[in-house]
Amino acid sequence: MTFYIEDELAFPPVHMANKDGLLCFGGDLKPGRLILAYSSGIFPWADDPVLWFSPASRMVIDIQSWAPSKSLKRLLKKNSFEITVDTNFEKVIRACSATRESTWISEEFIGNYCELHRMGLAHSFEVHQDGKLVGGLYGISLGDAFFGESMFHTVSNASKIAFSQLIYFMRFHKLTLLDCQVNNEHLVSLGGYDISRKEYIKRLKNTLKSENRTGNWQTLFKDYLES
Repeated sequence: MTFYIEDELAFPPVHMANKDGLLCFGGDLKPGRLILAYSSGIFPWADDPVLWFSPASRMVIDIQSWAPSKSLKRLLKKNSFEITVDTNFEKVIRACSATRESTWISEEFIGNYCELHRMGLAHSFEVHQDGKLVGGLYGISLGDAFFGESMFHTVSNASKIAFSQLIYFMRFHKLTLLDCQVNNEHLVSLGGYDISRKEYIKRLKNTLKSENRTGNWQTLFKDYLES
C-alpha cells in the first residue's frame, strides 16, 4: 500500500515504504514539510504529485575515513579551481537541473529549496574556473547531517572537487552524516556505501541531537580554509 497525504504535516512510518522505497505521495514541498521529511529519513522526488521516498538501503559516506582517489588528489594539488560556498545557491540548483536530460528539479523545487537557503538550512558548494561557475552541489543541513541533493559539472571533475571540499568541510566542523540517498555507480566511485534503513535512522537521530548550523556558510568555509 502506498499512502496519499494532503494538507496534514505528517508522514507514515518509514518502514511502510514499498519495495522501491516509495512511502507516500501528495502534499507540498514547503520548507516545513521538507524539514520534517529529512528529519524523518524521507526525501522527495518529482512534484506532480510529490513522491516521498525512504528506501530500504541508504547510501552514505564515511566522513572520517574518506580519502580522495590518486587522480583526484593530484587534481586538488593543482589548485586550478576556485571553491566558494553559499555565494550563488540558486545558480547551482538551476545548473543541477539544466545539465540533466531529465530532472525532478522543477520550479517548485527550486523555489522552496531557495527558501530553505534563505532560512540558512540549504547550502551550495561552488567550483569556478577563470571566473565561471563550472561545477557544484547543493543540499540540506540539519544538526550534524548534510543531505546531498544533486551535483553538476560543465568541466571534467568539477563536481568531484565540490564533493571533496564538502567532505573536508564536514570533517573540520564535525558534521558526521553525509546522506547520498540512493546507490549509483558514480557515488560508489566516490566512496559511497549502503547501510540499512534501520541503521540510517539510528545515525540520523543521533546527528539531529546537535543544533542546526544555520546561516550562510561563507564564514564557516573561511575558517576551514584557514585551518
